[in-house]
Amino acid sequence: MSEADDQGTSTGPEDWAPEVEEIRHRRSLAGRMGGPAKVRRQQESGRLTVRERIDRLVDPSTFAEIGALTGFADHDDDGRLTSFLPANFVAGTARLDGRPVMLGADDFTVRGGSGDAAIHAKQIYAEEYAGRMRLPIVRLLDGASGGGSVKMAQEAGYSYLPVNPAWDAVVGNLSLVPVVAACLGPTVGLGAARLVMSHLAVMVEGIGQLFTAGPPVVRGGTGEDLTKEELGGAAVHRRNGTIERFVATEEDAFAVIRRFLGYLPGSVYELPPVVPAGDPADRREESLLRAVPRDARRPYRIGPVMEAIFDHGSVFPYAEYGGATVTALARLDGHPVGVLATDPYRGATMSVEGAQAITRLVDLCETFHLPIVSLTDQGGMTIGRVAEERGTIRAGARAITAVYQARVPQAELILRRVYGVGGAGIVNRHRAGRSWAWPSGDWGSLPVQGGIEAAFRAQLEQAEDPEAEIERIRRTLAAIASPFRTAERFGVQDLIDPRDSRPLLCAWVRDAYRILPELTGPPSFGTRP
Repeated sequence: MSEADDQGTSTGPEDWAPEVEEIRHRRSLAGRMGGPAKVRRQQESGRLTVRERIDRLVDPSTFAEIGALTGFADHDDDGRLTSFLPANFVAGTARLDGRPVMLGADDFTVRGGSGDAAIHAKQIYAEEYAGRMRLPIVRLLDGASGGGSVKMAQEAGYSYLPVNPAWDAVVGNLSLVPVVAACLGPTVGLGAARLVMSHLAVMVEGIGQLFTAGPPVVRGGTGEDLTKEELGGAAVHRRNGTIERFVATEEDAFAVIRRFLGYLPGSVYELPPVVPAGDPADRREESLLRAVPRDARRPYRIGPVMEAIFDHGSVFPYAEYGGATVTALARLDGHPVGVLATDPYRGATMSVEGAQAITRLVDLCETFHLPIVSLTDQGGMTIGRVAEERGTIRAGARAITAVYQARVPQAELILRRVYGVGGAGIVNRHRAGRSWAWPSGDWGSLPVQGGIEAAFRAQLEQAEDPEAEIERIRRTLAAIASPFRTAERFGVQDLIDPRDSRPLLCAWVRDAYRILPELTGPPSFGTRP
């Protein structure tokens, strides 16, 4: 057989260099996104492009794109590519602070992220692959994120029954892997739904807006003539429980994303990452001895208390909408924990939003196996007509239910108040959890000061000097309400020197982490947004 016969009769190239060059060319076209004019318009609006966002978020040189050649192509009669518009969703795996994640990012420069330029199979694959490979998901949202449009129906010649792409995986992933979403532009329709289907939603003020339908649709449907900011900006969502964190810049959003994921395991099949603490577990802060004022009417700052108890610099605020209710992630001797607390400068009771913040944090901790620590100063549910109109008790009962359903270890430091239904349910006291009280502890069904007139009305009406009688009753009740009386009956496990709080909690958290392996796997109930 001749050499020509052995190599065949083809006169084409002997290797695949032309096809490799075609791959390079098409990747280059995809990198142009929606073209120079659309890219310039994106940047002039104060927003990064999708490629810039990825570069600034992930560890250098770790982004491995999936479906880079996916898009809309035109060809000439000989099959050669004449034009190419990439799909408006960029996906791939990457590393954040060395940990693998799945990244899905909208490209607003291509048809504003709408379904006109989406290939839904790519979104579906990204969500399904993340679940299959147990990768945390980061969604960078900017636009409709694949939603349909009137134009699509016109071009197709028929109307379609709405289906949310990848929704089985989107729902399932909430109970499987950490999901973070950032609102980095006008996020509408399906994009808005994908934002709130997360464990942490972040909005960049000024450039991010969240709405179910945009201003033109709202104008036609309700007659309201609103700008994007008026309809769905930070001022609209700051206290309604939709967004956990608000930040000033996209860089700030990326920092929040990286830090949040640092407290969580890669999936429910792993334990939270324990890191070297760099902070002595036996540290005793003198400031704690005077943190709570003797005058029960004086507020105090919860921030310094948290910094004194948890590892230095480890407190990560969670929901910003809780009002007086504070939720956070933190570390004890390097071990991640969830934290429930109260900011007395903003109040003492649990509002609807505070209850939602508690529910969200406790569900997060139960899903990803973080022990829960309550720094309890809980004055019960918010009261009054407005609170009743808003159904505060149902929201509060839902939060308490989340606490009681959580299987993760719970510990409590009682700093001051424990009153009513809210105080009773801030930890599950029917379980063998660990609890310590500071000498400033004050508890009961109702505050003594507010119940004397009601409880002793008949006695006060018969008294010659009602004011003197009130003072006498107050002194008697104050003695009965002493935390030492409660400790004598084992109504509280221990009264402690506040300076011992950190050493005791650090010892507890090491024990708590010993039993966490038996809790790995999906939560006992599906996580909901």
